Amino acid sequence: MAKAQGNLSAGIMAAIRKRRPTVVNRDAAVNRGDIVIASYNIHKCVGTDGRFDPPRIAQVIAEIGADIVALQEADQRFGERAGLLDLEHLRREAHLVSVPISPFSEKGHGWHGNVLLIREGAVSDVRQLKLPGVEPRGALVVDLDLKAGPLRVIAAHLGLLRHSRARQAETLLKATADGAGRPTLLIGDLNEWRMGKRSSLSFLSPIFDPSHSAVASFPSRFPLLPLDRVLGNPHHLVTSVAVHDTPLARVASDHLPVKASIDLKVVQKDGPEDEEARLADAGQG
Repeated sequence: MAKAQGNLSAGIMAAIRKRRPTVVNRDAAVNRGDIVIASYNIHKCVGTDGRFDPPRIAQVIAEIGADIVALQEADQRFGERAGLLDLEHLRREAHLVSVPISPFSEKGHGWHGNVLLIREGAVSDVRQLKLPGVEPRGALVVDLDLKAGPLRVIAAHLGLLRHSRARQAETLLKATADGAGRPTLLIGDLNEWRMGKRSSLSFLSPIFDPSHSAVASFPSRFPLLPLDRVLGNPHHLVTSVAVHDTPLARVASDHLPVKASIDLKVVQKDGPEDEEARLADAGQG
């Protein structure tokens, strides 16, 4: 037992000493067709120390270095439901701008707390979905025209109840139907830790693979549950997934950010028949 505790303490100390976050070199990534995506539940800017600190959240977002970032809980939940972040600061310091939407409230930034930030590219279409379920939840469906190619991003925060999540997953699946072959990402806090048939996300198969590269992101101080996901259609759109685990991220929110790389150039070389073959090989066709 003492040896196990020693190994655990050593692991924690190693994580604390790891001050420099892993950031993909954006110039090299763009040349390869790779784009860095992130999803981050900012917990209304309240950290694990109980402190309300929006600048600290902005600092974590900047250190991730992503090209597209989906935020959850970016507005107050009650009252005026005002936005909690300084979007101009994020534009200036992190070079990220918020995709224009009709906010849930006059002073809000997001739709049911969902905000999508992008570094560059044109927004060709935005839809704001109201998701079914006991709690008020929503999702953003954003079509982007990027230098590397077209991309649809569905940014969502699913409910706490399993039955609600299942209905919400079905609604999100319908949002991919009119994509006309556009590569699609489903990203956000999907609030599901179960895998396989017991998962409420099983309704997403075979369009998305909920089991692909699930990484533990919650709770941030000792992550055990893969609540935050980055899922791609076609499945090989997402090339890597990892948590952004730094000392600052561990205290800024109760969730760690999840980041992923996608390769649009490889997807563009493939036709629909290539993905059908992959699904058949996996026993999903």
